[in-house]
Amino acid sequence: MLKRFLSYYKPHKKIFILDMLAALAMSVIGIFYPIITRELLNNFMPNKKYTEIIICGSLLLIVYLMRMGLSYFVQYQGHMMGVKMQEQMRSDLFSHIEKLPVSFFDNNETGKIMTRMTSDLFDIVELAHHGPENVLITSSSIIISFAYLMSINIPLSLILLACVPILVLISSILRKKMRDAFKRRRESNAVINAALESSITGIRVTKAFTNQEKEIEKFAVGNVQFVENSRKAYKAMGQFHSSTTFVTDVFNVILLIGGGFLLLTDLNRFGDYSAFLAAINLFINPVNTLIRFMESFQNGVTGFERFTEILDTPIEEDKPDAIDIPTIDGVIEFKNVTYGYGDGDNVLKNVSLKIDKGQTFALVGPSGGGKTTICHLIPHFYDVREGEILIDGVNINNITRESLRKNIGIVQQDVYLFNSSIKDNILYGRLDATDEEVIEAAKRANIHDYVMTLPDGYDTVIGERGVKLSGGQKQRLSIARVFLKNPPILILDEATSALDNATEIMIQQALDELCKGRTTLVVAHRLSTIKNANEIAVVSGGEICEQGTHTELVAQGGIYAMLHKQQFREE
Repeated sequence: MLKRFLSYYKPHKKIFILDMLAALAMSVIGIFYPIITRELLNNFMPNKKYTEIIICGSLLLIVYLMRMGLSYFVQYQGHMMGVKMQEQMRSDLFSHIEKLPVSFFDNNETGKIMTRMTSDLFDIVELAHHGPENVLITSSSIIISFAYLMSINIPLSLILLACVPILVLISSILRKKMRDAFKRRRESNAVINAALESSITGIRVTKAFTNQEKEIEKFAVGNVQFVENSRKAYKAMGQFHSSTTFVTDVFNVILLIGGGFLLLTDLNRFGDYSAFLAAINLFINPVNTLIRFMESFQNGVTGFERFTEILDTPIEEDKPDAIDIPTIDGVIEFKNVTYGYGDGDNVLKNVSLKIDKGQTFALVGPSGGGKTTICHLIPHFYDVREGEILIDGVNINNITRESLRKNIGIVQQDVYLFNSSIKDNILYGRLDATDEEVIEAAKRANIHDYVMTLPDGYDTVIGERGVKLSGGQKQRLSIARVFLKNPPILILDEATSALDNATEIMIQQALDELCKGRTTLVVAHRLSTIKNANEIAVVSGGEICEQGTHTELVAQGGIYAMLHKQQFREE
């Protein structure tokens, strides 16, 4: 893990080295004060060497001006180095997330993923910037100041040194406890983010059902958990800091008494004693800084572990010999396909079907039967457990996912639109399309006339998830996106089931236009929309129970006939 962490420093070697040299110079400058103090009290002041006193003061001022410049460099350039490292880490994480399989997002809440991208990375970068800097400044200050203390008084210096192993022992005992506590606190923070993201996304549902109090209760669960984990974390941190501070305080008392006896034996050594007390702070303060640094170190380490946890999650990978398919005819075939989500039971059981080029194949049946799962398997969102799926006679496992998905267009019931302009959302179908092609796609989807009534036309921003549009407008926008993509295979997953009858008729016209010349798989609730399909399959319990044309299935008197009769009676 350390090697992995250090790799992010490589692009910033120059600034890192300069930052460390500046930090080292700052620690060296710190020893000037006790040295000059000792010389003033032992020599210049008793002998009334006024010129030397002024020179020493002036020299000290110059040195402190230098330290001011070095401090500015460390704070500014050092933090900018950290920001650039954070940028790289965030890019690596986001790029990896984009390549993860759909199953990862099935099992991980958006809010928790966002926490890895924000607060976790902030803690990592704080460690990346302040870690080496703190270690270098504190360690060099400790070494330099201790060497100077030894030159003043060896016994007192050894007494001071004795506190170090005790501090190290206490910190090592309490460090693990504090690390575990802060890790749990981080996890509870992710729970809060997940709850917040979920509640904000579903705010309209919450208000519609007047369930604000319920959401507040749900949020309070994570909030209380965060408080409890924070209590444990800060309790561990309090034990850590109070114990280490007490040890340094005790040794300060011992050194004060020891220094007092030093003066009793030789009053002429007042300058040495004053310099020793001044240098003690140069030794003790870095030790305390190093100890306190353990808090940010633990946060950074925990954050990096969570960061690498996602980076180590296997991405979608094509087989080494997978081929690209620039264009396809669109023949789809399932051969004895069995599939289940994660470690769960099989959702599909030994499913076999074939859709010829340009045909419309419809799936109907009760909810939870496996219709949408069939739609998800064709673009290779998941790997089947048994059997195979063929496109133009080629197993999709032998086709690169990117080339496969470029040939498939999907229109779903739950349309996702980005918080961007109408034009940008249509362009998502093909990013290199011209404005004329975007407008043509909108016309074919029957959305162009509406867009032209808007003040900003195609540049109108539609809000998060297209909140400023009606259900029918969002659906037509998603259809325009697929028109622009122009794929040979089309999947319609209950694309009109959430719309009213009048809107459905308008959308169906656009869908009929979209289906022309394409191999189309339709998942439908209303049988009237698919009665002209070339083939219809009834899916129930993960199996194909019936298959045939509309007329054939009605004549069979089975499940399809029952559904048709029921809907006909309702209509």
